[in-house]
Amino acid sequence: METVTLRNFEALSPFEIKDELIKLAKATAQKEQLAFLNAGRGNPNWIATTARDGFFLFGQFALSESRRVMEDPAGLGGMPQMKGIAGRLDMWLTRHADMPGADFLKSMVAFAISKFGFDRDAFVHELADSIIGDNYPVPDRMLAHNEQIVHEYLMWAMCGEPRPSGQFDLFAVEGGTAAMCYIFKSLKANRLLNAGDTIALGTPIFTPYLEMPELEDYGLNVVPVQAPQENRFQFTDEQLKKLEDPKVKAFFLVNPGNPTAMAVSPETLDKIVTLVKTKRPDLILLTDDVYGTFVKGFRSLLGALPQNTIGVYSYSKYFGCTGWRLGVIAVHQDNILDAAIAKLPESTLAALDTRYSTLTLEPRKLKFIDRLVADSRDVALNHTAGLSLPQQVMMTLFSLCELMDAEKRYQDACIAIVHDRFWLMVKSLGLELAPNPLYDFYYGLIDFEFWARKNVGEEVVDYMKKNVHPLDIVFRLAEDYGIVLLNGGGFHAPDWSARVSFANLPDQVYSDIGRAVRAVARGYLQAYQATKKSTA
Repeated sequence: METVTLRNFEALSPFEIKDELIKLAKATAQKEQLAFLNAGRGNPNWIATTARDGFFLFGQFALSESRRVMEDPAGLGGMPQMKGIAGRLDMWLTRHADMPGADFLKSMVAFAISKFGFDRDAFVHELADSIIGDNYPVPDRMLAHNEQIVHEYLMWAMCGEPRPSGQFDLFAVEGGTAAMCYIFKSLKANRLLNAGDTIALGTPIFTPYLEMPELEDYGLNVVPVQAPQENRFQFTDEQLKKLEDPKVKAFFLVNPGNPTAMAVSPETLDKIVTLVKTKRPDLILLTDDVYGTFVKGFRSLLGALPQNTIGVYSYSKYFGCTGWRLGVIAVHQDNILDAAIAKLPESTLAALDTRYSTLTLEPRKLKFIDRLVADSRDVALNHTAGLSLPQQVMMTLFSLCELMDAEKRYQDACIAIVHDRFWLMVKSLGLELAPNPLYDFYYGLIDFEFWARKNVGEEVVDYMKKNVHPLDIVFRLAEDYGIVLLNGGGFHAPDWSARVSFANLPDQVYSDIGRAVRAVARGYLQAYQATKKSTA
């Protein structure tokens, strides 16, 4: 496509440009009888089966409990009853021992009772009553047993070692997407971030974090804290120094990065911890850690600076459940958010008293996490807030399945998938790279400029940068080869880069993607050579 046409796309998010690329790639694939390869989305092409087996089988048990209470020929059942339900589950599983999921359910209940000290009937009843969805979420923030289980899962998945002291309050939400929306909304509603305030973003970053602050809803100023490629996508001392400015009220980052797929190193994490503790104890941190489970020994800011950090986690990528919309927000019970609200001017506190006055007789004692819940339903509908109960059961089962996996066989299998695909593409690009234990392998940034300098020469790159728009790479891949990648520039990554997902396509096609990138480079080489001939 011509440069002038591509400039029209510069203002769009990569995820919106993707729609145009898909149209081109599908047309090319059909015309040229090529495979349509969409490596632009992060939806994995695997799913966790064990917990799902348990979920669907347990649903049948829950229905049998409903019919036990009431069975009307018209198709009506009753509500599962708590007394003796754990024993009835044992007998039911014995009768259905040959069904997929039966062994898991039996061992799962035993594990949960032993690990958390739950009352057997109370735990099984929470699952049975919730999986059929016959009640509103109570508590609305998160089911009691589910919260304890997910808390323990997050200790492993996000917090690492040493385990942070104290307890986190959790809010089950409709995926990481809802978490972002609710947090932005509640920070504004509680006057912790106001129009004209400044936040810092760790860049490159998932594009909605770049776009949301600019909306008229928030009107925030943004300071980029860059993790340059030359520093292996780690924040430099110079960039971190920006956080010392008291005008910067919050620092948002995705860790491991999207699109960089690089986790914050222990050394960088220590620098952030030191900065916050010595110079910015008031700094609000938000960390989005959905890819942390793809890095062995991962440690989040949630574990390193629990009092300052709002944690966001989604189950979607690790368990292959983007359609389930399972996410959680974590806020430590001893946090700077509650303290900051308490220090607001009296006039502001009075306005917040009014906002939350229908929820409690003492609005000033309402914790930030509970304000989040209320704000998620515009306060007035707080009584019907909360993630749907069947979704919370799925969250419980995913969490327990992972906690029971002492050998981490599932984690190893997931990591192996993305590792294998990454190395297939690297080989087809003719690159030699050393493994990096901080890299999650879920995404890759193809730095086209770097690769081209090494493989087709400086003169060709100079020609390319003068005559070709950076978006031409992804449009060329779509139009000529039926391949969809996302432009890196839209994530504040290098302009001449493209993000490839190693999660959502069959292994063998990643070699094809590498070869197609090389072919695009050859096209620029040929164009350069033709220009030289015409001017000779």
